[in-house]
Amino acid sequence: MITFPCCKINLGLDIVSKRPDGYHNLETLFYPIPLEDALEITINPKSDAPDYTFTMHNAAFDGDDSDNLVVKAYKILAADYKLPKVTMSLYKNIPTGAGLGGGSSDAAFALKMLNEIGKLGLSDEQLEEYAARIGADCAFFIKCRPAYATGIGNILTPVECSLKGYHLVLVKPHLHISTKEAYSLVVPAQPVVPLMDTIQRPINMWVSSMKNDFERSAFAKYPQMETIKSELYRLGALYASMSGSGSSFYGIFEKPQDEKELEKLFPHCFRWQCEL
Repeated sequence: MITFPCCKINLGLDIVSKRPDGYHNLETLFYPIPLEDALEITINPKSDAPDYTFTMHNAAFDGDDSDNLVVKAYKILAADYKLPKVTMSLYKNIPTGAGLGGGSSDAAFALKMLNEIGKLGLSDEQLEEYAARIGADCAFFIKCRPAYATGIGNILTPVECSLKGYHLVLVKPHLHISTKEAYSLVVPAQPVVPLMDTIQRPINMWVSSMKNDFERSAFAKYPQMETIKSELYRLGALYASMSGSGSSFYGIFEKPQDEKELEKLFPHCFRWQCEL
């Protein structure tokens, strides 16, 4: 069985308060985009096989395979249910360290596949509970529908928000921003205009009130990131922003952009575009 985990962008990201447990409360809107990894999980019929094997392609994982979120998805279900022995193979297309939730998506899609392969009969709501134990934004990828996220990103409310017909350009420089570092540099504050009010406005008005609170500290440390955002606006983006805690940027356009121009403006960067 093979599936294709998607990723997400953040439409606005406000860090509103610091919690007693050291985490931060935030407000953001997760929006799925069709940049996808490929995840294959098959039953291993050999009786002497290990409970699972895992391989990843087209990316390097900094750590032991047991720390990969796909493996964690297997283990979290195996702790409560009898799962068959499986072979898991992940091919990465979604860039890592980009604020796109690729790892969380891989884990959520693994939960869904294992639920089907193991005939566990878990509902989406039950799968979301398991996903939330893996990562703050992991539960979003069980349903992959636009959602307003609060808490640490784990409290999801479905939202009627559509970017259908618009074109998305995604740019990621070869920079990795530590999530821990990103949070340490942010001063929490309530947004002047509530995010859900901004979302109701036309896209070309978002720039006046929608922001990503991680951008200020990221731009101070990596000025080239601010340049990427400025270039997206110069190309005619209706709205442009960093996604999550970075380091990828997206621009929302009314029409597709010339690939040669993107290559010229963003050399040595990961570049991708699609119609939403």
